[in-house]
Amino acid sequence: MKLNAILVEDEVNSRKILRNYLTKYCPDVIILGEADNITEAEKLIKKYNLDVVFLDVEMPYGNAFDLLDKIENINFETIFVTAYDHYAIDALNHQASYYLLKPISIDDLILAVDNVKLIKETENKLQQTIIKPKSNIVNNKITVPQLDGFKIIETTNILYCKADDNYTEIYLTNGKLVASKTLKHFEGILKEFGFARIHKSYVVNINAITRYKKGKGGSVELTSGKELSVAASKKGELLSYFR
Repeated sequence: MKLNAILVEDEVNSRKILRNYLTKYCPDVIILGEADNITEAEKLIKKYNLDVVFLDVEMPYGNAFDLLDKIENINFETIFVTAYDHYAIDALNHQASYYLLKPISIDDLILAVDNVKLIKETENKLQQTIIKPKSNIVNNKITVPQLDGFKIIETTNILYCKADDNYTEIYLTNGKLVASKTLKHFEGILKEFGFARIHKSYVVNINAITRYKKGKGGSVELTSGKELSVAASKKGELLSYFR
């Protein structure tokens, strides 16, 4: 995958070397800008949607940690580049993805970039997919993609899901979530957890149903008191759960 990046380094020669190394050995890194102090770096971070920031520690008008403290929502990875190894603990405390010492080793640089790519690819997968955990320890849980990551929820806490174009509204016993996946996607994921499609707009937790009302399709009442219509074509499937 491609990585949007900026270089933050006050030494012109060091910045040039890093830029050349990335261009030659890490072609997936797209350099959107460069800064030689934390003030300019902050402007670039706010301007672009970045995947990674290559960040020197010592700079004019403050250091790398001062810069990171200024950013409210850090949604990029950080690769620290410095000539001083005594900054390692601070770097780790600021959750650096990698820590490179000058002069930069090409092998270490490639490894650092690959590490960031793996992190971003995993994040993207979790945001785009509803994942059933492999471990039995977290059985009956799914992850629901959010704009800033994902939320883990118990399927037993889901009352029903409602279609909203290419989004799905998930109604819980204690609130509501909106996910950027279709209702059909949730239908497939939740079926084995006792959920049924009762309407083109609804997937419902069978265990949350407290009452069924007759009609062309009828309707169901949930533990929350919410009443949902049942499509005529789905009536037989729904009733089969109660035979």
